[in-house]
Amino acid sequence: MKTKLNITIEDGLLERAKVYALKKQVSLSSLIEEYLKTVVYVSPIQKNMLDMVDRLHPDPKIIAESHQKTSFYEGQKRKQGF
Repeated sequence: MKTKLNITIEDGLLERAKVYALKKQVSLSSLIEEYLKTVVYVSPIQKNMLDMVDRLHPDPKIIAESHQKTSFYEGQKRKQGF
């Protein structure tokens, strides 16, 4: 199903886009549609990598070290009166 889209862009950009589409022998609508497909496309490899990263659990040592640093800096702020 196709849906209409109204956009507002600079006149110069529109004219250059029309010339580009004419040179490529495609409509401006199809040019924009293809560009949007490339912007929102997530490849299966990217999706799998993101899922894998989401499943990772942080190392408890790293979390403990982070809390120690935070505690140290908070103590220094109180000591220095900030």
